[in-house]
Amino acid sequence: MPNLQPVMNAEEKRLKENSAKKVPLEQWGPYLSERQWGTVREDYSTNGDAWNYFPFHHAASRAYRWGEDGLCGISDFFGNLCFGITLWNGKDNILKERLFGLGNSDGNHGEDVKELYYYLDNLPTHYYMQMLYKYPQQAFPYEQLIQENKNRSKLEPEYEILDTGIFDSNEYFDVLVTYAKLNKNDIGIKIEITNRAANAAQLTLMPTLWFFNRWQSKVTDKKPVIKLTNKPGVVKALHERLGNYYLYYPETNLCLFTENETNTEKLFGIPNASPLVKDAFHDAIIYNKNKELLATQKSGTKFSPVYAYVIQSGETQTTYLRLSSSVLQHPFGSNFEQLFVNRKAEADEFYQDILPKHISDDLKNIQRQALAGLLWSKQFYYYDAERWLQEGDGITALSWQRTYGRNSEWQHLKNQDIILMPDKWEYPWYAAWDLAFHCVAMAMVDTNFAKHQLTLIMREWYMKPDGQLPAYEWHFSDVNPPVQAWSALQIYHIEKAKTGKGDTRFLKKVFHKFIINFTWWINRKDSQGNNLFEGGFLGLDNIGVFNRSIQLNNQSKLEQADGTSWMGMYALNLMDIAIEIAMQDDAFEDSATKFFEHFILIAEALNQLGMWNEEDEFFYDKLGLAGGETLQLRIQSIVGLTSLFAVSVIDRKVLKKLQDFDKRISWYKNYRLKNNKFWPNEEKTDQDKILISLIPKSKLVGLLKHLLNETEFLSDGGIRALSKFHEKNPYSVTIDGIQYSIQYDPGDSTSDFFGGNSNWRGPVWMPINYLIINSIQKFGEFYDGSLKIEYPTGSGNFIELSRVADELVKRVIRLFTLNEQHERKLHGKYNWFYKLPENKHLLQFYEYFHGDTGHGLGACHQTGWTSLIAELIAERAENHPDVSL
Repeated sequence: MPNLQPVMNAEEKRLKENSAKKVPLEQWGPYLSERQWGTVREDYSTNGDAWNYFPFHHAASRAYRWGEDGLCGISDFFGNLCFGITLWNGKDNILKERLFGLGNSDGNHGEDVKELYYYLDNLPTHYYMQMLYKYPQQAFPYEQLIQENKNRSKLEPEYEILDTGIFDSNEYFDVLVTYAKLNKNDIGIKIEITNRAANAAQLTLMPTLWFFNRWQSKVTDKKPVIKLTNKPGVVKALHERLGNYYLYYPETNLCLFTENETNTEKLFGIPNASPLVKDAFHDAIIYNKNKELLATQKSGTKFSPVYAYVIQSGETQTTYLRLSSSVLQHPFGSNFEQLFVNRKAEADEFYQDILPKHISDDLKNIQRQALAGLLWSKQFYYYDAERWLQEGDGITALSWQRTYGRNSEWQHLKNQDIILMPDKWEYPWYAAWDLAFHCVAMAMVDTNFAKHQLTLIMREWYMKPDGQLPAYEWHFSDVNPPVQAWSALQIYHIEKAKTGKGDTRFLKKVFHKFIINFTWWINRKDSQGNNLFEGGFLGLDNIGVFNRSIQLNNQSKLEQADGTSWMGMYALNLMDIAIEIAMQDDAFEDSATKFFEHFILIAEALNQLGMWNEEDEFFYDKLGLAGGETLQLRIQSIVGLTSLFAVSVIDRKVLKKLQDFDKRISWYKNYRLKNNKFWPNEEKTDQDKILISLIPKSKLVGLLKHLLNETEFLSDGGIRALSKFHEKNPYSVTIDGIQYSIQYDPGDSTSDFFGGNSNWRGPVWMPINYLIINSIQKFGEFYDGSLKIEYPTGSGNFIELSRVADELVKRVIRLFTLNEQHERKLHGKYNWFYKLPENKHLLQFYEYFHGDTGHGLGACHQTGWTSLIAELIAERAENHPDVSL
């Protein structure tokens, strides 16, 4: 018989090989962070002020203890040997070897990167990667950006690099860095520098190879070294664990060595043991200080060949390098340049096979850059909380404030892994709920790595012994929404749709950990035992009228509509996982029953214990006051819409196989109805489906009236986090003589909650929109055409729920696509720059989007959860195979 198996492309073959590994990961990848300064890990202060303890202006001169950072860089998966580019335009007073941005106290809306860079391409195995950086030819406006942002209030927009005028005359270089692997330990490097200005311009390029300084913490026995060989154009890097690597580079008359050691004299007034310090290249190139000394060194832990170019207007200067574990006689032989062509063709073939065929080139570009950014966001993350708490950094003495301060309850946490970061500059640390969304998008290109990441966050060196998951390094004990089980189901179904087979072993593996975490929630966040949950800010920063993570007083108790809804969703997700496993292993059937019944109790509490407001047709948080009084906090936000997320549709074919589960549901239903107890489920005998939902149909319709109202939640770019109703109707409440207020803020945050760099009081957020769309699709699957909703509210146009979901997808996609004026909503007032021929294809994937205009806000490379746009485009294409999108 003929072989009907589909032919795998080159990348798929590599992914299949990786799937056999315990950790499905390549040794080399984009694992180098883009910001290590200003992180908790590098903070040894007594007051926990990470931003000022290790600020940007220390980064060039001070050795990091817990990782490295660089520009357009790569590293091995333990971050030992790093490669990145260093640039100098002849005018800056520091070399450009890392991205510049403001610390939290410098920006009028918190920390923010102030550079232009773009992730253009990447493969899951990183056999082909491409990144673009735009470097000004005039002096970089460091001080201008700092002062202007400092002088602006929270009511004003941020001052961005495109506001400085430095790019107005096209006086900049496009620096395009491409990596192409020959094999897993042999990496070709191509650096193309294009002068976009009208006149010739000078540029110094310094490709830089260096070792992470582990020896200062004495966690390595032998200090590594990079040294010259007896052959020109090659250095050898020796590391006891990594082995030997060779950097091949074009011969040049200047090569510099130094040590990755802190310049203590410059920073702290302590004499250096040697002039060979971390920032020695800056002094040598810019001020000619110790230049000859560095040039005559034959070894060190940091190395750069130096290339001084004069590039004519419109011309491109190309430099090739090669990093390999092999001794090569002809590293840049006749086939070397072809390697980049071949790997690019493989990348094109890979994405051609997984992306929809009938969508526009613009949509394909959006998907590919979204997924490229997601893949570039893999980062080596290193943090041993116990060691960090018990050891000093040689600068600041140990103190009781640190020993018993931040993260002191997490001494079991010992992370040294590659993790998908929300944003490698703004958020170079993992967040538990962000990661769950990252994994859904990752499943489009590498389901094994997606499963690995979700499993990793629940391993014993992450999860607390009591079952709590770490939130993020600023405060691991904060609580994020429990979306990991939802994510596991999404990954499972994406893989099943692609391969025809679901990985129930994966579901079993994570299910056991979910039970531990679910139990932690029950024991810690349902203090009254009434199935109404707290949780604090729950990842939504400033969504509350006051900081929901802080206890107002000893008498008050906040019971949260979203905390309760998230737990209803969690229970339902666990039921769905148990059902999926039980179809093959009936030992899990009882677990499905357990979580179904727990879900019903949570649904009953949400619907009947004072969170639903019949007049407003909305769910609100409930504040218990002294004397037994309760107060509904009547804020119309996504807090009240999270009740939509807990929905599942079960086919009766499943119940026929799981007879004990079916029997228990029937008994439980009859018992509750007979005793006039709450029952939210609905059945359609004509379709053999059962709807299990946190809310009944009447409340669904009521909530959708708000959701689909353009004067409330519905914007042209998707669903707002806070209703526009509060623009003219701010909400205020007085508690213990203190007045708290909240109003609709569609743009940057005007509050100081959680650093003030994120805003949930009006903008559009991708993960919430994805969950809303996903839920409405499920409701549509059940109701089919039997329930029609007015869309938009007040229009007189009634459509079925599946079409509502599709219309919401279209609105979110419109944030990214080119309109008739060849502009993108997300670029806002900077569309002039992105209309330039060299920039028209470039995208940034923002943390959130303005609730009225749709322009991008917050972190500009949040291709963590904002990469979900790629999945939304794919889903819409699948649902409309005959329509050109």
